Amino acid sequence: MISYQVIFYEDAHGDCPVEEFLNTIDTKLSAKAYRFLELLSQFGADLREPYSKHLDDGIFELRVRFASNTIRILYFFTENRCVILTNGFVKKTKKTPNNEIERAKACRQDYLERRKSNENA
Repeated sequence: MISYQVIFYEDAHGDCPVEEFLNTIDTKLSAKAYRFLELLSQFGADLREPYSKHLDDGIFELRVRFASNTIRILYFFTENRCVILTNGFVKKTKKTPNNEIERAKACRQDYLERRKSNENA
């Protein structure tokens, strides 16, 4: 089976939103999230509900639930079988908040622009 490379997005200052988020949640929930990230690495674009769901414009969510806690980790795909994790949040409403989706899109745009400028340098 061909696997995917899972990459934690870092902004221009070196901050990593998903890693920072995972460090703030319950240890058992975080452990389950890392197990789901392994599934994402194995199955990539073939990972479907209940683990993953397409949200909008190439942004997906990894859906993690433990006990009464629910979190989401947003991500997108790039060429060469890469998955870029953009942001995570505790889910408190039925629908994924638009501001979290927009944040993931902004991270994607930043990632792709910086990668392109590094290739041209």
